[in-house]
Amino acid sequence: MQLDDLYRRVIMDHYKNPRNRGTLDTDAVTINLNNPTCGDRISLQLQVEDGKVIDAKFSGEGCSISLSSASMMTEAVKGKTYDEAMELAERFSGLMKGEDVEFEENEDIEALSGVNKFPARIKCATLAWNALRKGIEQKHV
Repeated sequence: MQLDDLYRRVIMDHYKNPRNRGTLDTDAVTINLNNPTCGDRISLQLQVEDGKVIDAKFSGEGCSISLSSASMMTEAVKGKTYDEAMELAERFSGLMKGEDVEFEENEDIEALSGVNKFPARIKCATLAWNALRKGIEQKHV
């Protein structure tokens, strides 16, 4: 099996079986973002306590890249401190710029590496990560 095929399967798995899709019943930080270019919309909720992301959920509508990226991101940030979550977001940004970045703990994220070949789709992949940044900045202030 070729790497591109494997990556497509990982993306489609997260799209068809999203992790952490839904809403939190707790007093969560909520960030709503949209990509007016293609219509992707996401609502990200973060439960944060003592400088850590305890839980993360998302809802919204969008393409397979947008929603699978949100699924992967919510899995990756659970249990992370603010600084660790922001560092993940920075590494993801590097991945979208074509940098050689690895996600040892969350290898599924690397499946999105091919998105950088399609500049119009980068906004789809980064929507959830931008929501994460805003949420952390909002809570960290």
